[in-house]
Amino acid sequence: MDPVIIVGAGPVGLTLALALARQEVPSVVLDEGPGKDEPRLARTVVLREDTAALVERLTSVSADALGTRWTGWRAMRRRQVVGETGFERDEPAPLHVAQHVLTGALRAAAYDEPLVQVAVDSRLDSLEQERSGVTAHTRGPNGTWWRGSYLVGCDGPRSTVRKLQDIRFPGRTAVERHAVAALRVELPWEGRALLHRTPPWRTSGPPCAEITARPLPDSTWRLDWLLPPGKELVTPDLLVTRVRETLAGWTGGSVPAYDLLDTGVHTVHHRLARRWRAGRVFLAGDAAHLLGALGTQGLDEGLRDADNLAWKLAAAWHHGPHEALLDSYQTERRAVVAARLRAADQLLPVLRGGGGLRAYVPGASRSQDTLLADGHLGRGALGEPGAYTASPLAPRHLEGEIPVGTEPGATVTDVRVTAEDGSFVRLRDRLGRGALLVVLIAPGTGVWDRKHWMSAGVMPRLAAAVTALPHRAELLVAEEYPGAPAHSVLLVRPDGHLVTALSGVRPADLYAAAEATLGGAGQGEEDAVKEEARAGSAAR
Repeated sequence: MDPVIIVGAGPVGLTLALALARQEVPSVVLDEGPGKDEPRLARTVVLREDTAALVERLTSVSADALGTRWTGWRAMRRRQVVGETGFERDEPAPLHVAQHVLTGALRAAAYDEPLVQVAVDSRLDSLEQERSGVTAHTRGPNGTWWRGSYLVGCDGPRSTVRKLQDIRFPGRTAVERHAVAALRVELPWEGRALLHRTPPWRTSGPPCAEITARPLPDSTWRLDWLLPPGKELVTPDLLVTRVRETLAGWTGGSVPAYDLLDTGVHTVHHRLARRWRAGRVFLAGDAAHLLGALGTQGLDEGLRDADNLAWKLAAAWHHGPHEALLDSYQTERRAVVAARLRAADQLLPVLRGGGGLRAYVPGASRSQDTLLADGHLGRGALGEPGAYTASPLAPRHLEGEIPVGTEPGATVTDVRVTAEDGSFVRLRDRLGRGALLVVLIAPGTGVWDRKHWMSAGVMPRLAAAVTALPHRAELLVAEEYPGAPAHSVLLVRPDGHLVTALSGVRPADLYAAAEATLGGAGQGEEDAVKEEARAGSAAR
């Protein structure tokens, strides 16, 4: 079987390659650059709990070693602190990372992975697909033909893959613009991110409605100034003046010593590709969507694209056609990103002063502060990981289904579990291996050696049911799970989304849920026919 071709060696492409390798699928990553990443501290990303854990699993590097976890969040309006949140040491907190550091860690892991081949100086210029695979041609010093089973475009906003497949990319351009500076300086709120709205000091040039400060390692900070609508040129002199005015305002008058390390202008676009799949060709990351207003980070969603697609491609690569499963990638991921874009587009006019009478309602400012905090902290409609509540993979009419603290389709809570070898691990550590996870909730098992309870109670029957599933599955045991009663059974997808929770051991329901998760029964020849039709349509 030919490897999967991944176009683009940014964080999304490298994440997908490593996620496939974890499931024993080889890949070729086509990198149009020289294989090195320019250090740019003004280009950073904020990772939430699930995506930081994903990077940690794939690189075997502690996420805390890559960047800075916020110790808290502070919101100010003029001179007043209007909101403050602190994070305990073991509490999930946003992780702020320089993008070149993240890419470097992923690239190093890819170079150490035998199943990943990174081809530098390889720019895609054509591709063809048919029933049996995809052929891509690259130009450059190492230009050649590549043969793959599937091809995934992770090649950014100007995606060549998207253009070659003639996929439209509608949306809005320059929704917002921010002037950005990275500097080394001591600020009064060490480790805490800050959102300051309508700062009270006078500014040179256009007024500034909002400033964001996010900490990085080594007393380094990224500062963003929201620019007014228009195309005013952000000159170096203007940016330095903004830096000095802001630092003086925050520290009480005098400008503290600082080193200006990097600058830039960050422009937010909102775009969504019409299709994310064309036969054996897929889109992921910025090639499929652009978002980033109100604190939401496009890279976060790009990494979730890779996590969602990897296990589905792995199933098709190892076991043959799974058309319904592959189709679900677009259905699930596009719906989640579209919902986030709609939420941002609806709230931006209110939050940026264009909300009409609603902006003057008592308490409106406090509500705005809450919405902005949600976006930055990864909560609510603007920041929380999306749930695949309307997934075509969701099982229907399970008699034993019960509600727990996680709704079906949402990301599971990371609890301690006992693995098959008797070791205690985190649930998230078992994700991304291509196997379904079956988790029995059994209070009290943590104090007994595994050999004493594996042959007792419901375990033999559950173990037999897991062995009979239509896809490889791993049986885990947890002492507790939010909202789950004793002896309930959870079925979890390889990407960490809950399929269902069942009351007790119900082999028939468990089998039906697993079958639905793989796209339904009886795919075989029917899928092969559908796949041939897709390939022919894409070629035309």
